[in-house]
Amino acid sequence: MTKNKRKIINDPIYGFVSIPSDLIYDLINHKYFQRLRRIKQLGLTNLVYPGALHTRFHHAIGAMHLMHEALLTLKQKGVVITEEEEQATLCAILLHDIGHGPFSHALEHSIVKGVSHEDISSLLMEALNREFKGKLTLAIKIFNDAYKKRFLHQLVSSQLDMDRLDYLKRDSFFTGVSEGVISSDRIIKMLDVVNNNLVVEVKGIYSIEKFLIARRLMYWQVYLHKTVLSAETLLVNILKRAKELSAEGKVLFATPTFKKFLQNDYTKKDFVNDPEVLNAFARLDDTDISASIKGWTESDDRILNLLCNKLIDRQLFRTELQNTPILTAHKNKMIERGMKKYKVSRKECSYFVYADSVNNSAYLDSKFHINILMGDGSLKDVAEASDQLNLQKLSQTVTKYYLCYPKELGD
Repeated sequence: MTKNKRKIINDPIYGFVSIPSDLIYDLINHKYFQRLRRIKQLGLTNLVYPGALHTRFHHAIGAMHLMHEALLTLKQKGVVITEEEEQATLCAILLHDIGHGPFSHALEHSIVKGVSHEDISSLLMEALNREFKGKLTLAIKIFNDAYKKRFLHQLVSSQLDMDRLDYLKRDSFFTGVSEGVISSDRIIKMLDVVNNNLVVEVKGIYSIEKFLIARRLMYWQVYLHKTVLSAETLLVNILKRAKELSAEGKVLFATPTFKKFLQNDYTKKDFVNDPEVLNAFARLDDTDISASIKGWTESDDRILNLLCNKLIDRQLFRTELQNTPILTAHKNKMIERGMKKYKVSRKECSYFVYADSVNNSAYLDSKFHINILMGDGSLKDVAEASDQLNLQKLSQTVTKYYLCYPKELGD
């Protein structure tokens, strides 16, 4: 008896989401994909917005649903998309984030340096393709922008893709930040294809303007919120200290899988050549890191102990966020206070006092244009077609500078 694989998932954003094929059902139930249930979409953002506990699993399912709607819209407008291409594109968007590590972007370059989540996604997709006997070959081509129908890749990864449409709407919902609400349905209904590229009908221009403005606001209000920066930099410094101690030969408590990455500095070459490194990474999730940090609150290393207790107890560092670079004299003053307060060297004080910068780019027209299909059939970049003066500014990168330090140093 054949098992029914045409299940439905009740999603809080879109309602009932159908699983469109047996292959996608099997991919969702694979251990690589199920791991995404244990990886929070927004890292430590829940320390600022308590509702932000949704996962990469939620997001991948939502993006797949939007992709299904987009492909249906394009086919209704006469764009030729075969059943094989449709399934491959759905697989590509479903698996686009499968390479994310614990706490998503927060630890992107801390657990493994020089290997992006996109690199690991590609390697895991190749591994799945071998397991599924070549059924993902076309999906991988679309994911890597190596297929002749470029608009399919643009639906997966561009400045107006199903990934962004879902995460803006989903992150807005779970954080409660209404500025991120966008009309994904309206945008999808306005999509079309011209000269093998994704375009938006002119009737949808206001929805695109809203999408770009929402993206800019969500970055400052959620993704780059100064307290989120404080929490995630604290997490990064905890991992940095733990790896430093491990390199010195100190044995730290850690889950077996996480211990491999604490004690070794794996490169992209290791991921490519050693299947066990990739498989080990595919077993890592938030719980490995959380359990280890909880254990380190009793570490006999004073710096690691202090950092971990501050994160566990949410004693987050004060963050000064400004439009101009942090004055060296001000940073040095905080470093001197930190050295005195914690009785540490200047180098060790970098775990407590640090300055950096963040960039916010809502729309980079140099990478991929969001082209508006005008009434006369011509194409215009959205920044040119829009009558909103501030849309031109959204294509400019805004840089802000921040300084973090324990609150007791500022009192």
